[in-house]
Parts: sequence; structure tokens; C-alpha cells
Amino acid sequence: MCYNGKWICSQNSCPSRCVIEGQFVTTFDGKQYTLPGKCSYMASKGFNWTITIHFSETTSSIQNVFLQIYQNTYRFSHNSVQFEKEEIRELHQSDNAMVFWQSSMYVQVLTSFGMKIQVQTSPDLQLYITLPQSEVGMPEGLCGNYNTDTTDDFTTSSGIVENAAEPFALSWSVGDCPVNIPKVCINTDNEIFADEKCHTLRDSSGIFAKCYDHVKQKYIFELACIQRTCTCGTGLQQCLCVALANYAKACANQGITVGDWRRATNCTVPCENNQRFDYEMQACNSTCFSLSRPDPRCGVEDAPVEGCGCLEGTHLTGGLTCTPKAQCPCHHQRGVTPPGPVAIDGRQCKCEDGELLCSEDCGCTQGKVCVHCSQFAIDTAQKTCASLSKPISAVQNCTSGCYCPGGQLEDHRGVCVTVDNCTCQYSGKVFKAGQSVKTNCRTCTCRHAQWSCVDEPCPGTCLVYGNGHYQTFDSKWYRYDGNCQYTLVEDGCGREAGSFSVKVESVPCCDEALTCSRTIVLDLLGNVTLTLNEMKVTRRLQGGWASLEAEPLYSTHTVGLYIMISVPSRGLTLIWDKHTRLTVILDDRWRNRVCGLCGNFDSNEMNDLQISGSSVVSSPLAFGNSWKMATPPCSDVINEVFPCQRHSYCSAWAERRCMILTGDTFKDCHLKVDPEPYYQACVLESCSCEFEGKFLGFCTSVAAYAEACSDQDVCVRWRTPDMCRT
Repeated sequence: MCYNGKWICSQNSCPSRCVIEGQFVTTFDGKQYTLPGKCSYMASKGFNWTITIHFSETTSSIQNVFLQIYQNTYRFSHNSVQFEKEEIRELHQSDNAMVFWQSSMYVQVLTSFGMKIQVQTSPDLQLYITLPQSEVGMPEGLCGNYNTDTTDDFTTSSGIVENAAEPFALSWSVGDCPVNIPKVCINTDNEIFADEKCHTLRDSSGIFAKCYDHVKQKYIFELACIQRTCTCGTGLQQCLCVALANYAKACANQGITVGDWRRATNCTVPCENNQRFDYEMQACNSTCFSLSRPDPRCGVEDAPVEGCGCLEGTHLTGGLTCTPKAQCPCHHQRGVTPPGPVAIDGRQCKCEDGELLCSEDCGCTQGKVCVHCSQFAIDTAQKTCASLSKPISAVQNCTSGCYCPGGQLEDHRGVCVTVDNCTCQYSGKVFKAGQSVKTNCRTCTCRHAQWSCVDEPCPGTCLVYGNGHYQTFDSKWYRYDGNCQYTLVEDGCGREAGSFSVKVESVPCCDEALTCSRTIVLDLLGNVTLTLNEMKVTRRLQGGWASLEAEPLYSTHTVGLYIMISVPSRGLTLIWDKHTRLTVILDDRWRNRVCGLCGNFDSNEMNDLQISGSSVVSSPLAFGNSWKMATPPCSDVINEVFPCQRHSYCSAWAERRCMILTGDTFKDCHLKVDPEPYYQACVLESCSCEFEGKFLGFCTSVAAYAEACSDQDVCVRWRTPDMCRT
């Protein structure tokens, strides 16, 4: 509500949804990341329910989704839903759930405790999970823990918070998981196709134009579109259509209907058996079942979906599809085998007279014993220390071979140990039982293959560098390139007299197209003002203040390439590289008590872009403009500038140069600090093509990632005489 020129807002509870669209995941709390490998994962798990996803081995698409509620198991696959191996063609009801087809493309699940699951079954399998308020803080898995705190979304299966998506996701994998999803285009044709077709998402005159200002983080959808089509093996147009459909779905969730986008983009869906395609299909009263008795689907919240359905005056009978199943004469733990010789688990076997006969010798060493699954099946996946912190598969898995004897487990080094001596893993390193690590303001100790962690006071770090790349105290990345003076962080926030403020102003160069340095003003209110400019610090006393205290108010030190200003009484530290990069570190006491371009330091990145004097979250442009100082007068930033579009001939060069961040030079850091946001910022900085002179965009970008790695105890010597020498 607008009152006296200010927004008065109430805090309402909204349902949170986890989205898994291929390899792209959005958690319940809104954190977005990419899965690293084509394998099986625990998507989410609660007290009495579990959802797992299984990827195809040949594409970056989900092949199966398994939902387990109490003792019941549902399987979702391409154009198919099964309950305990029985095909669901129209509607299934039990004490725990109701499952029904919404259209030829979507299936919906409503559980007895209020969870809603929507599965897209064609052309690609995609998953959408909505939880009730009763599940707040309860779930775990790829979808996070649903507590409105994005900083702990990367909590692993062993209880520690990772900084990068890859080790977090791998901890929730079921079984071994190779990192095998490509991150670059597989060929030039795909790259050209992706750049051209995905551009339609931000085409101001295109079919999606009216949705552009309504979808948050719209650039994520364009990046997902480019990556999905770039790495598409076959069916390039279908890969594009899936990506465009996901954006259209996000628009619909914001109440924006974009029109017949499928026809405009050559993504039409063929319908068979006298069915028609529509963007607003609903299940209520759509089947022959509904003519004889009330349709239970009419009493549930069923938002319209796209897909094929019945024409007016007709009703669906017999279900959508029917997939026949084949059975084999010999059954074993790994499946069904036809008569004759066959290799199972690397052993020569023979299916004869309904009995599977296999060789006995395993050749075990190091005190391990031989397990023959065909004779005595055990869940061999649970015979390791790593299995103690991993999700348990709904199906028992037995692989014949050598395993530790009863009462012992194989640790991360391949040695048989007791549970008390089980090892733990963090960021690719193995730790013995009883060893501790310090990470993310927590001290974690290895016990029984699990991390037991104790929270400690946690300082906040805000970073700004180059042409307006910001990382807030709550780790949100955004870009805002303005040339005025702005409030970076302050504690007054319009509520009270503050004790400090930090203001920043870009110093342009190269015809004012780039930022070559940054002026920083630290105002210790009532005491002194420090100005950092032209590689030095100047001081101006306020109101006759003179330092007569036993302990000085602040200290200034030069450490290597940096100037460091520390204000102990304020719990504030500034680290400046004498050019464009500034790091602000605040004590934990300032949590949820500051504001500015660095955000509010409340551990929730979703509300960081709050406009000055308001609780309304906006775009980076409106947010940045709102923190502009009133004097001296200066114009707002109106349009976001994309250097790689302005200098398109520099794009390929910039991408190659910035691959130092994702390559072998920094490989020891990749599992501790996600290089992706630093790489994207590096490309934008390097697209200026300023090889020499005052502009140090590339070097500053790489140095920012190197500093983040150093904070995680990974020291990388990346500077050379030919690259960013000091």
C-alpha cells in the first residue's frame, strides 16, 4: 500500500516451488544452478516422501522421475505414468495421493498432506514441486531446505554447506556420478543456431516482448536456452522449443499470456486421435469417466496447461497412451534375461531352465569377501562409508563382486573400516574420523561419515569491480554500470542517525565507455571522512574532531597491491586494489541492519534488490538508480549496455581469454568457489577489447576469482610476465 509517498508492505506466506528443467534447477528459496552430470539424484525428501530423478545416458534430459509416498512408488517417464508397475492412463486415487493427466503433456499429483507435483512428460521430462507451509525447513536434496535462506541451499547430504553447485549436487547423487554434461557448444552450427534463435526471448518486437519486464532473472532463461541448444545432439529444433516453452511457462506464472508463440517459433505440437492442441487444457470433466459420476479432479486447484485434449463435445476414453511391457524367462536382481548365455556384472552366466548359473570366482583381496547376487542378494550400494550420507534407493541394488565383510564398510580410500572409523569428504578431499574443517563460518567434525557442524559468528563480504559487477553480502550477483555517486553500504537507512557510510563513484575512461578506476568515500559520521582516489587515501576531519583516544579510530595499511582500511569500533574493513575493485567486510553485528548496493545482509539474496526507502524488490537498473546520491545532480541509467553486443568481434576472443577461470589454472578451486559468475563477468569486461592502456578489466576479473579462492584456502599463482604482471 502506498502511504505518504512510501510503500507499506505486509509479509504474506506464499507457496514455494522447486523447478527442475533438464539440468537447470531452481530451489524452493529461489537459488538457481546447473547440474554437473547425467546420473541419478535425490531431488527432494521429506518425512514420509522421496522424489528422485534419473537422467538419460545419451542426452541432458531427465529419463525417469520416481515418487515414493510411504510405501507406494510412482514412476514417471516419457508419455507414461506407472503405479507399482501398473499404467495410469487417466486417474489414480489412493489414501496417500491422487494422480491424473491434465493434458497429453502434463501429469499432476496431489498428496494427502498438501504437496503438489507437476510432471511434464513430453517432449522432455521436467519436474515442478510445490510444498505446503507445514513442510518449511523440512526437505533436503537438490531443491534445498525451504527456509527462505538461500545461503544454506547448498547443504550437502553429509550436512556441510558447499560454495559451488557441483560438489553439492554430487553429494545428492544416487550411486556413482560422472561429471559429463557439456558446458560449451558441441559444434559451430549449434552455436550459430543458439545465438540466433534464443535471442527471441529479449527481442523487443518479438512474441515474448510483453513478458520481458515481468520475469525475474530473465537472462537465466536465455543462458539456459543457449546452453540447452548448444549441447543438443539431435533434434535441435525440439531442444529450442523446450527452452522457449520454459520461458512461456514462467510468463504464465506471472499472469502474462504471450499468445500463440509455438506457431510463431515453429514449435507446434501435433495431436492424434481427433484431439486438438490448446494452451489452456484442464482435466475437469474431460473423460468418459466424468459423464457417469462426479469427477474428483474438478474439486482441485488445476491451473490450465498446454497440450492435446478432446474437442468440444467429445471425451477421452482408454487413456492417453499404452505402453506394452516385455518379460523374460530368467529373473534376477538386475532385471530379466532371455534364455541363453549372458554377461551379468562382468561374469559369464547362462539362463537355462529358468535358473541363472554364474561363475563363482571373484578374486577378492585386502580382506574383502565375494558376493554373488544371483545366489544371495544384498544391497551392495550400502556397503561403503559414502553410502551412510547418501539417499537410499527405493530399489535394492546388488552388483556381484568384492565387498567388506559384515560389520565393516569401505571408506573413501578403499579400506575396510568400522562405522566409527568411517571417513568424510568435503570439496573433493578425504578427512579421517575426528578431523575438523572450518568453512562458511562453521566448524565441522567428521563423525560416522557425517559432518557435525557448529555455527560461528559470520562476517559479510560485499564485492564491486570493473564495469559495475556486484556481489552482495548475501552472495547475489548483479550488474549495474552507473557513473554517478552511489551509496554502497550504510547503517542509517533512513531510520536513524548512522555511524558510517561508504559511497562509490566510477571514474570513466576510453571516451567514457569504460570504468578505469573507482572513487570511494568512507564517512565515519561525526569523526572523519576518508577518500580513496588516484591510488591514495586523503583525510578530512569533521566538526573539529581530533583523535585523542588511546586506540586509534581507524588504521590504514598497504598490503601488496592493496590498500586496507580497518575500523574496529565499527566492525568495518575496506580492501581496495587502487583501481576498480573494492571489498567491504562487515562484522556479524550488522546483520539485517545495513542497506545500499551491497544489500541488507540478512542471508536471503532474493530480497537484496530492494529500492531505497522501500521493501519493493526491483530490477538491477531501478535498484541501482534508487541508491544514487542527490548531489551532485546526475542522470539515471536507462538502458543496460552489453559490451559483447557493442563489440561483437571481441566476443570470441574474450571467451577464450577468460577460460583461464574454468580451465586447469584454477581447477583446485572449482569445487570450493563456483567460477561461473566470475567467468560471465570476465567476458563482459574483456569484450571491450582494450588490450593495453588504463583499462584493467580482464586482470581485475581474474584477480576477483583468485581472491575468492584464497578465502577458501586455495592459493593460485596465475599472474605471469605476459599476463597481468604486477
